[in-house]
Amino acid sequence: MRSQVIQRLDMEAYVLAMAVAAPRHCIDEGMDPMSLAGKKIVIIGGTSGIGFAVAQQAAAAGADVVVASSNQDRVDTATKRLGERAEGRRLDVADGNAIAAFFEQVGEFDHLVYTAGESLLIKPLVDTTPQEARAVFERRFWGAFLSAKYAAPRLRDGGSITFSSGVLAIRPLSGTALTAGITGGIEALSRALAVELAPLRVNVIQPGVIRTELWDGSVPDPEAFLQGAGSELLTRRVGTAEEAAAAYLFVLANAYVTGTTLAIDGGAALV
Repeated sequence: MRSQVIQRLDMEAYVLAMAVAAPRHCIDEGMDPMSLAGKKIVIIGGTSGIGFAVAQQAAAAGADVVVASSNQDRVDTATKRLGERAEGRRLDVADGNAIAAFFEQVGEFDHLVYTAGESLLIKPLVDTTPQEARAVFERRFWGAFLSAKYAAPRLRDGGSITFSSGVLAIRPLSGTALTAGITGGIEALSRALAVELAPLRVNVIQPGVIRTELWDGSVPDPEAFLQGAGSELLTRRVGTAEEAAAAYLFVLANAYVTGTTLAIDGGAALV
């Protein structure tokens, strides 16, 4: 029995040593396994807010980025700001045929990030029309689903898909039933696709309240809302787009992370 325990410990030590040594070996040869340099990353919703911050950080890390948005002016402005490593395309994520054509044009790539979504619909259930609900669902859930469908066959070995949800999935507020339902659905979709598409990796970033343009059309007084929301968090402030983007880059680069929902919410789930 004692010899079996020793053998098991020896094997565990060997596995641990190999896990530590392998990355060092790659780094010694100039092959950082967590580098995004030379990767092609498609960011749907990458012309503003968190998506644009993801594109900025990915380009700074040496990746080539393709940003897509439904607004051509935003596409042009974002591409100019991102510089030579960026390409921009107009895409209406409510149009399934347009999504299919978009990925046909993009061709093979390494990572998909989906941050698309219009302003939040904060409205009591009884006052929400079916048309309003379907419009939000089309962009935030159906667009994500179809993007994964058409992207998956074109993702290279080691590739990944990263969706976006939100803290409302676990801490809904009055008037957010639709958004909470969609974000919760995105998280369930991610786990299911992580199983179905393996070894392709699928993850979700779950932001809390982040200071972006999103709130301009979501609440009457965005600054007052952000100040009030921040004062209730453990961090005593809301997050920045750059802080949220760093979470996306982590799951893109770390090849051992899949089926995970990563919260970046200032402790919102605890208050």
